[in-house]
Amino acid sequence: MTDEETKDTDAQQPEAKEEAPKEESKEAAPEAQSQPEGKKGDDKAASMLDDKPDDSRSWFVLHTYSGYEDNVARNLQQRIESMGMEDKIFQVIVPREKKIRVKHGKRQTIEERLFPGYVMVEMIVTEDSWYVVRNTPNVTGFVGSGTTPTPIAPEEVKHLLSKMGEDEPKYKIDVSEGDLVKIMDGPFKDFDGKISEVNEAKGTVKVLVNVFGRETPVELDYLQIRKEL
Repeated sequence: MTDEETKDTDAQQPEAKEEAPKEESKEAAPEAQSQPEGKKGDDKAASMLDDKPDDSRSWFVLHTYSGYEDNVARNLQQRIESMGMEDKIFQVIVPREKKIRVKHGKRQTIEERLFPGYVMVEMIVTEDSWYVVRNTPNVTGFVGSGTTPTPIAPEEVKHLLSKMGEDEPKYKIDVSEGDLVKIMDGPFKDFDGKISEVNEAKGTVKVLVNVFGRETPVELDYLQIRKEL
């Protein structure tokens, strides 16, 4: 090889070394840009529940073992206080309504559970609040699709709360003058009669009862009679 050819070869070698690093740098750039995006997506998925705003508070329904509704409400309230969840779980109630019962001819106002086996809770659903509620003893789960709680519609919540707030139960009398009824309680129990008057304000009726061959008007509580079909 001549001296001129050797010089030409030496002159070309540095150029080849410069091109190789240039290509490696060009391929590494997209990987460096994609790394932060992947991390951002993981962080967003991990904190999706905890980032909910305070106005996301809603009412939810818990399913419990029958007869343990009050026990669940009491235990959950204790867990809320001991675990410092007052800013995520606000109210726990067992829906009740007042009803009238007649026993031995006397009217009594009692409270009955509206939905046996269920408890209502107002809360913001986060990973922590879900855990506190779901792991309360005798709670079998949230009402919803799978493990995702489904909130109650605001209109239904308003109706239930107003029903619970009634001081006196309202009478719903489904009999009218002329209807045939059977007396279910009191001195005239098992007598048949006919409605002669309805007092919806008091929840009472007057029934014509056959006593010694004569129709005698008897005033009764609406709950003391049963409409005959």
